[in-house]
Amino acid sequence: QGPESRFQPGDRPQRGVGLSGRDQRDGHPRDTGQLADLGVAPITDGLLQPAGEVLGVGGGDVPVQLRLWPDPRADVVDRALLGLAAAWTVTKFEFQGKTLLMALIDLPFSVSPVVAGLVYVLLFGAQGLFGYWLDAHNIKIIFAVPGIVLATIFVSVPFVAREVVPTLREIGDDQEQAARTLGASGWQTFWRITLPSIRWAVIYGVVLTTARCLGEFGAVAVVSGSIQGKTETATLRVDEEYQNLNYAGAYGISLVLAAIAVLVLITMTVSRPKEGSA
Repeated sequence: QGPESRFQPGDRPQRGVGLSGRDQRDGHPRDTGQLADLGVAPITDGLLQPAGEVLGVGGGDVPVQLRLWPDPRADVVDRALLGLAAAWTVTKFEFQGKTLLMALIDLPFSVSPVVAGLVYVLLFGAQGLFGYWLDAHNIKIIFAVPGIVLATIFVSVPFVAREVVPTLREIGDDQEQAARTLGASGWQTFWRITLPSIRWAVIYGVVLTTARCLGEFGAVAVVSGSIQGKTETATLRVDEEYQNLNYAGAYGISLVLAAIAVLVLITMTVSRPKEGSA
């Protein structure tokens, strides 16, 4: 097809389009360059080349990129900081509402991600509570990347907090008090005493967060709109390809996601020090 058939910003999400290189509704060839952008973290060429062949995405000259979630590096940092801040607040301070804060941290474990996505739509959608204000200021959250970020933050923040809280309680604050007595500032105490003691809890929480974000489907499906080339993540593409009976494409993307998860876990296991050596 010509360039006029390419996806344009603002187009409605198209269902029924697979990775086989043809539109399954009319049988016309699709632009494989558009299909190459599946999702945000690039994988090494050695993995991408065979993956592209399995997925049927462009031949040997078209680079493949899987959009696992909007910005992996920024997302991991955001979730680590939010989880660490929540854990620090719960363990280091006594205040009214502490029980409520702990309940809010655990809320994503008990609430369906689909429900969370619907709440975001009610808040930030075109007809939502803040929809008119957002529209007046040309801010788009639902059916855009910010909505995906908010959805994944909700479902993944508890993992870091729940890993760090027990570690902070176990190490206590004796070393921190000694550092303050010797004249260390709050930041110096945190960077040189607290953070080294909890680093593996933070790293393990980030690993769990990464795995959760990679596999998130429900909340993202509600807030993203699954717009090809814009807000379609790898998990959404797996569902679309499976619904379109393109099983090779669906299994190919799933294989890449599984390989990434296994690689992360192996790296974590190998690099983590043995008990008593840290």
